[in-house]
Amino acid sequence: MSQWDGKSKGTVLGYRIFVFLIQKAGVKAAYVLLYFVASYYFLFLRKSNRAIFYYFKERLQYSYFKSKKMVFKSYYTFGQTIIDKISISAGMRNKFTYEFDGIETLKKLLAEKKGGVLISAHVGNFEIAEHFLGDIDLNFQINLVTTDLEHSAIKNYLESVSQKPTVKFIIIKEDLSHIFEINAALANNELICFTGDRYFEGTKSLTENFLGKEANFPAGPFLIASRLKVPVVFVYVMKEPNLHYHLYAREAEVKHRDEKGLLKEYVKSVESILNRYPLQWFNYFDFWNESET
Repeated sequence: MSQWDGKSKGTVLGYRIFVFLIQKAGVKAAYVLLYFVASYYFLFLRKSNRAIFYYFKERLQYSYFKSKKMVFKSYYTFGQTIIDKISISAGMRNKFTYEFDGIETLKKLLAEKKGGVLISAHVGNFEIAEHFLGDIDLNFQINLVTTDLEHSAIKNYLESVSQKPTVKFIIIKEDLSHIFEINAALANNELICFTGDRYFEGTKSLTENFLGKEANFPAGPFLIASRLKVPVVFVYVMKEPNLHYHLYAREAEVKHRDEKGLLKEYVKSVESILNRYPLQWFNYFDFWNESET
């Protein structure tokens, strides 16, 4: 199945080791240990290996050997983004630099005083955006629309060693009460953030051509965003060398009640980002429902 099961890999002990190393020896020392962790994933996680190998080999058209090499580099890059997120959340923001491509888009959105919708993807490291946006002196509140499936021992541990986030969470509920929370946040000129690239079994999906092949996307973010009559912005926070991040914001052209048109524009946006950052596609499941065929 091409939907995500809502569960991430790792153990609390593994995270404890990395947090200890970050605190005592620094971010780059943790990167060294990460080589061993990435090697373990590369050698033993067959299911996710197949999925990410398919992405490089069939969707990006890399050679067999280059695709194999990129699988390892993908795990290593993903691990770096987790280490960076832990470090920044634990108060080491000054170790990192950033640049912002599209800051005027967000300033314009907030100036309109009717809230807005941000749609991101599981590429780069969007979860650290609040730490960089705060430096730009934007008065904003982000509400992340999510499920509660990721509420785990790992998440609880990371919250215990991190500074309290300013992002608020709106949990998707079967009774649709989250819709009222979204409308209330928008009325308060707050930002609503969705990720548009993972859907769960039993939820409505939309199909679109993505990197040359049809794939399923969650219908919810695009149905809601196309009906709210507020600005919609695609946002990504991409990792670059030397503890540097590049933040991107692009306003979408939204026709009222045209969720398929919005999805098509979103897909083009994600493809553009992956063209520049092919290693930062972090969906380690059978996204196109093809890697086992």
